[in-house]
Amino acid sequence: MDRIRHVSLSSVTLPLDVPISDAKVLTGRQKPMTEIAFLFAEIATEDGHSGTGFSYSKRAGGPAQYAHAKEVGENLLGQDPSDIGKVYETLLWAGASVGRSGVATQALAAIDVALWDLKAKRAGLPLAKLLGAYRDSVRTYNTSGGFLHAPIEEVKARAAQSLADGIGGIKIKVGQPDMKADLRRLAAVREHIGDDTPLMVDANQQWDRPSALRFGRAVEDLGLVWIEEPLDAYDAEGHAQLAAALDTPIATGEMLSSVAEHVRLIEARAADIIQPDAPRVGGITPFLRLATLADHAGLQLAPHFAMEIHLHLAAAYPREPWVEHFEWLNPLFNERLETRDGRMIVPDRPGLGFTLSEQCRKWVVDSVEFGKA
Repeated sequence: MDRIRHVSLSSVTLPLDVPISDAKVLTGRQKPMTEIAFLFAEIATEDGHSGTGFSYSKRAGGPAQYAHAKEVGENLLGQDPSDIGKVYETLLWAGASVGRSGVATQALAAIDVALWDLKAKRAGLPLAKLLGAYRDSVRTYNTSGGFLHAPIEEVKARAAQSLADGIGGIKIKVGQPDMKADLRRLAAVREHIGDDTPLMVDANQQWDRPSALRFGRAVEDLGLVWIEEPLDAYDAEGHAQLAAALDTPIATGEMLSSVAEHVRLIEARAADIIQPDAPRVGGITPFLRLATLADHAGLQLAPHFAMEIHLHLAAAYPREPWVEHFEWLNPLFNERLETRDGRMIVPDRPGLGFTLSEQCRKWVVDSVEFGKA
């Protein structure tokens, strides 16, 4: 029986090329985003197997994730890495006093992802195949070119480039104080990419219920794939009302940090498309539990961010999903994901299929090791 002999935890800060602004910035609730904090977990076993996983935080929370992982990480030593559920529960109990959502489980996500990566590598399979894939590629859409700090001509140019690069859909940000400005930008993008290209919008929780309904009715004829986060992330009742009132599907869930919070969305019928984030809900283990519930409820799936993880999870979802394409994380890894004919291709490399770059190592701001290297 194999055992975990070494654990390395690293806090990494990824600088962004330009400050990023969505509606939360334009409404004064947040400052532009200039960096992303990552927690990387690298796990090695006595038999020579290894796995790498990560979680992340935007604007705040990165140091807290690292601090909590450092507190409970030593509990991994001597554990059988195959017993991922058991290991996860051990770590939950080690940090029981800080709960089972938010930073507490986001810290565990990096470890959980690393264990799944290790398990798939040991089997010689891509993670999607280990989980039981329904497809070898997943529909993909690009978000990173549609932020509100970018002038509309830049948004249009980047949309065209994304489509030329084999990405299938385009998402742009909305939710500005002046809704008419949103509608103008949206109409310009729709005209630029044509009626047949999948187009989504994301309001980042900036509307009240009447405003969201007004916007939804104004864009019904644009054939949007979805309207994302029109309301506060925890307003399940309001999202349910919108989903019932509009023909355009409602998507939400990315900000929720536990399976229990997603269950409330599902039970309220608050979304047509659910958007969980594996690092935010605590890793792949809780994500899989949530995916089973979402499929049972007949929901579509479009995981948020972290395509390096979510491509595999989406490929193993029974209903045809979407994966969000972000190139922001490219400097962290030596490998790249391929997009072709509107789809993201599941790599044939074992595990997640990624190794950390030398640049990633240079961005480490703190690290700790447990066990024998």
